[in-house]
Amino acid sequence: MAKIKTSYFCQNCGQQSPKWLGRCPACGEWNTFVEELVQKDEPEKGGWRVTTGAAKAAPKPQALHAINYEEQPRVLTVDAELNRVLGGGIVPGSLVLIGGEPGIGKSTLLLQIALTLPGTRVLYVSGEESEQQIKMRAERLEAPTSDCHIMTETSTQNIFRVVEHFEPEVLIVDSIQTMHSSLVESGAGSVSQVRECTAEFMKYAKESGVPVFMIGHITKEGTIAGPKVLEHMVDTVLTFEGDRHTTYRILRTTKNRFGSTSELGIYEMLGSGLRQVTNPSEILISQRDEVLSGVAIGSMLEGNRPLMVEIQALVGVSTYGTPQRSSTGFDNKRLQMLLAVLEKRGGFRLGQQDVFLNIAGGLKVEDPAIDLSVCAAIVSSYEDIPIPSTVAFAAEVGLGGEVRAVSRIEQRIAEAQKLGFKEIFVSKYSLKGLDTAGFSIKIRPVAKLDEVFQGVLM
Repeated sequence: MAKIKTSYFCQNCGQQSPKWLGRCPACGEWNTFVEELVQKDEPEKGGWRVTTGAAKAAPKPQALHAINYEEQPRVLTVDAELNRVLGGGIVPGSLVLIGGEPGIGKSTLLLQIALTLPGTRVLYVSGEESEQQIKMRAERLEAPTSDCHIMTETSTQNIFRVVEHFEPEVLIVDSIQTMHSSLVESGAGSVSQVRECTAEFMKYAKESGVPVFMIGHITKEGTIAGPKVLEHMVDTVLTFEGDRHTTYRILRTTKNRFGSTSELGIYEMLGSGLRQVTNPSEILISQRDEVLSGVAIGSMLEGNRPLMVEIQALVGVSTYGTPQRSSTGFDNKRLQMLLAVLEKRGGFRLGQQDVFLNIAGGLKVEDPAIDLSVCAAIVSSYEDIPIPSTVAFAAEVGLGGEVRAVSRIEQRIAEAQKLGFKEIFVSKYSLKGLDTAGFSIKIRPVAKLDEVFQGVLM
């Protein structure tokens, strides 16, 4: 009888240690090491394609120029938002991991995808819900009839036995933390189990060419539960974000071997499922009956998609000793920098003012092109002078108070024109080589912050 081997794993980052440690040397967390069994069974007892009994020959290296490569077409779904974040569709043989908070809509999204792939044989494997529960959700989605099959199972060995005979064209696993492999003795959801199960599904996807979608749980810090190596192993990592008190959901790409990592998909959660939001700028700009001070519209880019977002600022005299600086959806350090530029270069006395900044719609913006709209909103609130609702901004602000150029200004101007804006302030250095004759919107080139405030607030 083989000796049972155990090891200690950090439940936060997956670091392995032969003995228990109070603090993880990799991530610095305390009391996260848990003892797990690591003695593996014989290879005949499980794994992908181990039941065939045929010994696989050792691989031989090949010259790069001798490798035959044929580009396989991507599988396009009816969900244009998903196609965008995946880089143009589902890549055959890819392993996609979708993470998000409980109840955000991960299972609904994947079931909706499975039900809307006409002519595609889909196997939906659930380790969290019964077949009746999945059927209940499918009836609510009111999706067209498709070749989707449901299986409730948590053993990867049983799943692969079914897969070999069923031969699906798309495999969906809900979720990877509930899967269990007999090759590892520890319980489901542990670091070693998550790593082993992911490795088996990755091997299956690469050898069979079948795309695999996996749902992953997240921790209280917002990261995907399990070892960090899980995100390194998969081809694409998507995060499903949103506030449970609102109906809008954001599907964001954090890793993609087959496309951009800056893409964004927006959905609206309805009783009949997730609805694609084809024009997100309309929901990110609130409808107001009257023009208020402290509100400015900025242009940002998420991947290849231009968006117009509403910047809301509130500036008031501080009633405490230390002025408050608070921002939602915007980097707080960058806000401090812009406030220093406005005080030093613009002459606005903001040192004793409370400043609150909010990006409407729940977005988190990192594009520096909204710097100018942030400054305009702050000054508008400080002077209590409203900015006309037909004016937009698209430029970066430097430490010298200069208005700097941003990338793809033509797309930003076209998006503002499509939404009915009459004027847009941009850096004059962005217009080099740009033909402005084709735009009906009035383009206001500026070089300094003073020119912006004189043109819109005076």
